[in-house]
Amino acid sequence: MTDDVDTQVSDRLVGRVLDGRYRVGARVAKGGMATVYEALDMRLDRTVALKVMHDGLGDDAQFTRRFVAEARAAARLSNPNVVAVFDQGDDDGTLFLAMEYVRGRTLRDVIREEAPLSPARALDLLTPILSALSAAHDAGIVHRDIKPENVLISDKGAVKVADFGLARAVSASGNTATQGLLMGTVSYLAPELVTDGSADARSDVYSAGILLYEMLTGNKPHSGDTPIQVAYAHVHADVPPPSLEQPSIPPYVDALVQRATARDRDLRPTDARVFSRQVHRVRSALDEGLPDDPELTGDLTVPIHQIRQDSGYDDGYTRGESPPDSQPIRHDTIVVPVDHGRPTGAPAKTPPPAPAPPRRRSRGPIALILILAVAIGIGTSAWYYGIHRYTTTPDLVNLEPAAATAKAEQWGLRTSLDNQDYSEDVKQGHVIRTDPKAGDRIRKNGDIGLTVSKGPERYRVPQLVGLQLDAAQQALSPIKLITGQIIEQYNETVPQGKVIAISPRFNTVVKPGTAVNFAVSKGKRPITVPDLTGKSYKDAKRTLTKLGFVVGRSTQYDEKVAEGNVISQSPNNGTLFAKDKVSLVVSLGPPLVAVPDVKRKTTADAQKILGDAGFKVTVQKAPFNLGLNIVAAQSPAGGRKVKPGSTIVITVL
Repeated sequence: MTDDVDTQVSDRLVGRVLDGRYRVGARVAKGGMATVYEALDMRLDRTVALKVMHDGLGDDAQFTRRFVAEARAAARLSNPNVVAVFDQGDDDGTLFLAMEYVRGRTLRDVIREEAPLSPARALDLLTPILSALSAAHDAGIVHRDIKPENVLISDKGAVKVADFGLARAVSASGNTATQGLLMGTVSYLAPELVTDGSADARSDVYSAGILLYEMLTGNKPHSGDTPIQVAYAHVHADVPPPSLEQPSIPPYVDALVQRATARDRDLRPTDARVFSRQVHRVRSALDEGLPDDPELTGDLTVPIHQIRQDSGYDDGYTRGESPPDSQPIRHDTIVVPVDHGRPTGAPAKTPPPAPAPPRRRSRGPIALILILAVAIGIGTSAWYYGIHRYTTTPDLVNLEPAAATAKAEQWGLRTSLDNQDYSEDVKQGHVIRTDPKAGDRIRKNGDIGLTVSKGPERYRVPQLVGLQLDAAQQALSPIKLITGQIIEQYNETVPQGKVIAISPRFNTVVKPGTAVNFAVSKGKRPITVPDLTGKSYKDAKRTLTKLGFVVGRSTQYDEKVAEGNVISQSPNNGTLFAKDKVSLVVSLGPPLVAVPDVKRKTTADAQKILGDAGFKVTVQKAPFNLGLNIVAAQSPAGGRKVKPGSTIVITVL
């Protein structure tokens, strides 16, 4: 317990917030490529599983591009058995996936604790895995890394498959992570992935077949001292029938495993949906308690002449001799041609002539009776296994499940709810399709899987206004909407890069694939600042206000700039934004000068003194003038500062 606590404390990511949104909590698991943490999505207040790629992966630009593309593809998968991908991000080189958090355990835990499982239990666990793979294969996505660690089983028993697209992203990167992937999952790799790196839906079928084998036996089909030896076994040895380890397993279950894991991909089911139908048939046979079903076993058995043999490799169960003629060839027996000692190229020895057989009494009537008995037996078996036990699947499409069940019961058949899916044509709550399809052959008392309509697939446009554009686009992927037009425009209140408006609007109900158009802020509009130096303050203020600026004003005297004009401006060039401030310094004209004191001077002296100082003089007589010509008063008074050239009024007695 102490070691675990120390590990959590020393983990540099625990407690960190990635992408400004995900607060990293306790570490849940660690693998070859990534570490999984429990995290809190602070924006939506929900617990998520955060899968963080190991250091170094984010440094590969090719891997990063592929990782983003594959994450978006996986996010488009909509299936209850797929672990949902909510978000993908890159926090300063730390690549991560935000996924649905599944509380429970992995299939690895189940195999470790419970294997070998009964065939019925194993197939019940495999069915939802194939449902998830079917959804992926329908969407053109190949998982490439099916293994028990990627199958999650919730506390409520729901089975979910994780990591769609991740293996493809890593294998395409060309770095050492690819080697780690091969080393970590080699026990489940299809032969073609080992030989040439190619993969398609049949590769996932192979891995699912290996899972089934391991659930049935508790062991992997191939083993070796090194991963390379295990990979070699996948390429050069067939998967043995699980009944070699668990003799109670019916032959048709053996055949199912070996068909799915055929080394030649052309012999496998073409995709998970076809494999799922085969699993459904085998499950029905188990429900009937059949120890063997020759027809079903024959349908699933790989043609023996097509099973490849590679000389020199001992797979642990094939033999170097063909079985004696007296022993019947089982469906799990692999026949290898044997040369009984004749050297290569040596002529065959002519056998000695056989001695003439002794004359015997004719057994014609007895042989005829035996032949007739065998023919009757074969005909009866063929009738029972090929005709008598089967009927035709009725058409249940467009019926409600209850009505479909009632109709099936009239045919002696059962129904089960396999899945739900969207439909543009079939009303919600009615059957879209059946497995087997209408008209297909089905065993009497067999089970018809119903897929029920959820109605037209529709989604509500989420609230995207105010989000960064990339976050808004990522929010569209889980609900199958796409990015439409992106129009950038200036906005004085919304920061650059954030969404101003969307069309269709928030909460509008739309079809999958609907394009959402974005208006995205370019930030505030930049405004060129004009130079208004020398202009009148009135004109300068009007111009700047019209552009959206706030005008600041200060004054000072200036001998060169006329009163009321702009002496200087800050700033006087470049660009600003609306409501930014532009400061103006306005001229008060030349500096003020002091008025000389001329009281008690004669009129002539006063005029001369004021005139020499640059003032204009106006003389007025006092009302009680005495004719003395002496200045009794002046305005402005002596000592006051006024503008140069001002008029000074003197009053004389």
